[in-house]
Amino acid sequence: MDTLSYKTVSLNKATVNKGWVVIDATDQELGRLASRLALVLRGKNKPGYTPHVDCGDNVIVVNAEKVVLKGKKMTERVYTRYTGYPGGQRFTTPKEILQKRPAELVRRAVKGMLPKTRLGDQIIKNLHVYAGPEHPHQAQNPKVIKLNEI
Repeated sequence: MDTLSYKTVSLNKATVNKGWVVIDATDQELGRLASRLALVLRGKNKPGYTPHVDCGDNVIVVNAEKVVLKGKKMTERVYTRYTGYPGGQRFTTPKEILQKRPAELVRRAVKGMLPKTRLGDQIIKNLHVYAGPEHPHQAQNPKVIKLNEI
């Protein structure tokens, strides 16, 4: 036998099949939602997953304003950011973020679960989060999936 009957296939940018997926965030816990979104964005749910290639799907999240945090996390958790100026440390809670920009809370949670590399910066661009039930990506014919099916 001079040939192998199996071969490890490594995907590249040209051979990746990227689809569009819609996920409804209504009554979903933020952490569980974010970890599943990161899994789909990364492409780990596909059989041809390749770690160094963006092989995940484009994900559309609707109803981000209806995401749930259990316990006292909504008011006691504190997100810190820095403006770059002396005395420029700013603190905010998930409750304040949900009131101003609901999509930002989900985006921030997912970004924390992606690699902190150029690949991670590229992958987060495939995430589209919307506060309400409407989204402008109907032309891509997105497939609706439930988080339990992933």
